[in-house]
Amino acid sequence: MFRVLLLGFLLIPLIEIYFLIQVGEMIGAGWTILAIVATAVIGVNLLRAQGAATLLRAQANMRQGSLPAMEMMEGIVLAASGMLLLTPGFFTDFFGFILLVPFCRQSLIRSIGGKFTVHSQARYTHQANHDSTIIEGEIVDNKEDRHLK
Repeated sequence: MFRVLLLGFLLIPLIEIYFLIQVGEMIGAGWTILAIVATAVIGVNLLRAQGAATLLRAQANMRQGSLPAMEMMEGIVLAASGMLLLTPGFFTDFFGFILLVPFCRQSLIRSIGGKFTVHSQARYTHQANHDSTIIEGEIVDNKEDRHLK
């Protein structure tokens, strides 16, 4: 696992530099910088919308008493997507945008989901107490009684 991460940390910047040079030669440095900033802005806006939709689905599952496992995993994948989109470069932006597509995101989660086991001891339940009884009263604080003890 360490070798895979090390290889990724070494290769990804080299791939990004290669693509930046190639695109810069084709469209110019100014347009390349503008494209990088534009993909980051567009990506963050799409990420915000996808994150809000995932949060709403998670809340709906919790109201129904079920664990929002898929939505929690989607939140983690969306966070990774956000990091990829904010990293300058076209290679990471490509994968960041791929992870924003719900079908691709859910397929990835299902493919790696079999490698992890989640154990749950209790179900989340929320019951609103609509038939509560209200008892009115007053609280009397006798400071003198405290000093006598």
